[in-house]
Amino acid sequence: MYKTLQIDNPQSIALKEVMTSQYKLKNTEVQLKPIIGGICGSDVSVYNGKFAHAKYPIIPGHEVVAEVIAKGQDVKYEIGSKVIIVPNSFCDQCENCKRGRRNICLHKESLGVNVDGVFSSHFCIDTKYVLPVPDGISLERSTLTEPFAVIIHAIKKIDIEKGQSIAIIGCGTEGMLAASLTHFYGGVVTVIDVQQQKLDHIQQSQPQLNVCLPHQVGNQKFDLVIECAGVKSSVEQAFDIVKPGGEIILIGLTPEATMPVTKLVRSEVTIYGSIIYDFPEDFEKSVEVLSDPNMKVDHIISKIYPLKDFKKAYEDACSGKYGKVLISFDDENR
Repeated sequence: MYKTLQIDNPQSIALKEVMTSQYKLKNTEVQLKPIIGGICGSDVSVYNGKFAHAKYPIIPGHEVVAEVIAKGQDVKYEIGSKVIIVPNSFCDQCENCKRGRRNICLHKESLGVNVDGVFSSHFCIDTKYVLPVPDGISLERSTLTEPFAVIIHAIKKIDIEKGQSIAIIGCGTEGMLAASLTHFYGGVVTVIDVQQQKLDHIQQSQPQLNVCLPHQVGNQKFDLVIECAGVKSSVEQAFDIVKPGGEIILIGLTPEATMPVTKLVRSEVTIYGSIIYDFPEDFEKSVEVLSDPNMKVDHIISKIYPLKDFKKAYEDACSGKYGKVLISFDDENR
């Protein structure tokens, strides 16, 4: 028997005991035991029934640091190695994969969304989706590798110059990571969010960042606007506060928004859409930057719950009041 979280239907999650089935590892697969994992915005969306492509019942979760507990004969990882995983598959056969765009693979599947995730006592995965955790970086910080790779991928679309004015709209995990990275690269950063509690937390943790509620932006305009909230009003505010000749990166997912086309065309504003990451390069860069002690991200992790308190963990993650909420599997597994 082993334990696994399972979402049977939207807003119905339980910790279940499942009979262990016999499974023979393929030559390139590893069996992993989660140690600690983060609840992602997509986990929240699946839990709340907001993804039309989600499948139920499903095991949630994809942001984990895990330990190798068994391996196929062609695997180079040692038993006991600590690793992180890539939760979005790629076929390497479709036209997008063949032109180096694995992030938009036509046959992509996502752990915890349309195939079972990893919030379980153990799981198996091919090593092409595995990356080692380097020495000198904490396991908690390592859980940010995958969400941080999303920001790494987005930022490489543009060149950030020292002193450039940058607005980050939405300060969930991705927004806070974007704020930290753009400041790390020399930008003058303003973070915009509807929740004063989040803004206060950011200002206390990173006083060098400017913070404001949406209505407090006033007539300010920015060279670069990064939209991370994924709501109609925040996307439309991005169009409103970008400077002529400026750039907008859209990371958040909202079904639709009204775009002032004439203004954007006349102002020669460049808009980029950005989805997930390129593997392994964006993951490797993510690990590199997270390993730098000057990269401030520890404040992004708000709470760590043991697995038995999963309901409280999901409640806090769904509330929108906190940064990253982590679940510790270690006590359950040892």
